[in-house]
Amino acid sequence: MAEQALSGLKIVEYGNFVSAPYCTKLMADLGAEVVKIEEPGSGDQSRWHGPFLNDEPHPEKSGLFLYLNTNKLGITLDVKTKTGQKILKQLLKDADVLVENNPPRQMADLCLDYSSLKKISQRLIVTSITPYGQTGPYKDYKGYSLNTAGLGGQTMRTGEPQREPLAPPLSQSNYQSGAMAATATMGAIFARRSNGEGQHVDISEAEVWATVHLGHGVHLGVFEGRKSIRSGHRTISVYPWCILPCKDGYMCLIAIQGFQWKRFLEAMGTPEWMADPRFRDRIVVALEYADEMDAMVEALIIGKTKDELFEICRRDQITFAPVRSIDEVANDTHFRERGYFVEKDRAKTGVLKYPGAPYKLSQSPWQLSRPAPLLGEHNEEIYCGRLGYSREDLVRLRKGGII
Repeated sequence: MAEQALSGLKIVEYGNFVSAPYCTKLMADLGAEVVKIEEPGSGDQSRWHGPFLNDEPHPEKSGLFLYLNTNKLGITLDVKTKTGQKILKQLLKDADVLVENNPPRQMADLCLDYSSLKKISQRLIVTSITPYGQTGPYKDYKGYSLNTAGLGGQTMRTGEPQREPLAPPLSQSNYQSGAMAATATMGAIFARRSNGEGQHVDISEAEVWATVHLGHGVHLGVFEGRKSIRSGHRTISVYPWCILPCKDGYMCLIAIQGFQWKRFLEAMGTPEWMADPRFRDRIVVALEYADEMDAMVEALIIGKTKDELFEICRRDQITFAPVRSIDEVANDTHFRERGYFVEKDRAKTGVLKYPGAPYKLSQSPWQLSRPAPLLGEHNEEIYCGRLGYSREDLVRLRKGGII
């Protein structure tokens, strides 16, 4: 296997749940060495979140943990103790990056804030992911995905127009912030090449939503003074830009260009209502007749399956696509032929299928070289092999609850 893009980069992760682990996963999957620190006994919070293999709750069988922590070395360490802080700082002396998602006040109380850590190494990059950032009036407030999506404006744009706003599903704030953190961290790494110095990368989950996901909504609000609107299963632009039911599920219907819409209607038998003058301007349709049009289009497709419709659309070069279930995605022939899903064996779980990477690097490829670590799996390798502790030291540290 060729050398990977980030081979040689050393990262320490002192984080929990999704955002920090996802940030480091993205870099570990490209060859960076990531040493993941977990709380002794309990481990990362994601170990206690499902789905669990065979619906058996177990800290070594959480699908969330298994996915987020591939390609990492795992150690246990109680960083809240003086000894734990000393050991962490030993690790950081030779590290390139520390990624963490702890409350700013907690890191300051532990003397692990950036101003303290840069004294260990001027080259160290510290990436901090928090709900609201390291500064500002909200910095010490606790927050979850629901809070940051709301504060960043995304929630107001999600849902049906006449209904209450809806939260983005699952932990999207955490994933998007983790991806943004990985990108910003790479920017800091490139900067260090020129000036030799590390820096603090401050990621605010609320600002990630405001920056990336509002997009057109920010443009309308900031520059045109419009309020955010919810459009439900449709995007108010041109018709069609919507999701409608078919025989065995749903189809995404989008035809930005008029000839695509015409091809679809011809493939469906050229319905009589095509000649109705009300429907000639598709922008007017989207604004005034969308409900009526939805009903007529649904009547055209409700008798056909997703696969039947998708085959017609591919044949006639119509940009519609089926809404896949998770099971359908996992078994899709396109993903299989591209080698997107990969399998890996692991103690406690056996061989499992994992999502791969949504990109291909021809010269420095992504690879799944190791599964997520067992709790404390690499304690001896890191503490003895790298930091010079003896096995007797490990026994003492374990008895004292340090590791």
